[in-house]
Amino acid sequence: MIGQLSIYLTCIILGIMLFFSFVVAPITFTALNEENARKFIRKIFPYYYTVNLAISILVLILFIILKIFSLDFYLILSVAVFFAISNFVLMPLINKFRDEKQDKKFKLSHFISVVINFVQMIFLVIILI
Repeated sequence: MIGQLSIYLTCIILGIMLFFSFVVAPITFTALNEENARKFIRKIFPYYYTVNLAISILVLILFIILKIFSLDFYLILSVAVFFAISNFVLMPLINKFRDEKQDKKFKLSHFISVVINFVQMIFLVIILI
């Protein structure tokens, strides 16, 4: 029962990530003007990262309860750490670089966040296989 819950929660994280990456973000930039899109993205990203971080920590706790310390444990641990880094380190830097019109640094930090997001999705798929 608890093992199934960890699978469901992992699916939820992946679903949120896919929906956000391929629906919310692209539609935001086509439906809203640049200023409003930027405001919206800055408001929603902290929720995105915090919710996914919380769910991934819950999966980690379930793995600990079940004494599962296989590759899956370390992958979900990595996913959680990446959410924390993205939320508390990378996102503030991206916003700062954008505000200060440091385009090169903005593009690099944004690219890093996209790569992290993609790696997390790969890790989640591996866990679910």
